[in-house]
Amino acid sequence: MKYASCVGKDELISFGTCFGKFTKTQKFRLHITALEFLAPYAKYKIWVKSSAEQQFLYGHHIMKSGLGRITEGTTQYQGVVVYSMNDLPLGFGVAAKSTQECRQADPMTIVCFHQADVGEFIRSEDTLT
Repeated sequence: MKYASCVGKDELISFGTCFGKFTKTQKFRLHITALEFLAPYAKYKIWVKSSAEQQFLYGHHIMKSGLGRITEGTTQYQGVVVYSMNDLPLGFGVAAKSTQECRQADPMTIVCFHQADVGEFIRSEDTLT
């Protein structure tokens, strides 16, 4: 903060770690840069199978067939942290189905909407602020 005070308010974009941005509709969208800070405190988690891990890292949603585990009591449209089966945090998502709905879902049903993943560091490193 001490170094940022030397820059004018109009020229300063941000300082510190960027946790996310507001969309045009004033909704906050998390960036992948916040993963290491938020993952240890996540209340709701989804674990993906190793076969679906690469698909998630390419920016695709998680299907029921790729779901390894899900935290009990997860509600629909709840923000979740996505983990590999080895407990390595991979990114953020939004639960498309609740825990109960996932049990009866078809294998090709989307259970988690992709929001951000660690593959973004490579795919869009020039746009991450």
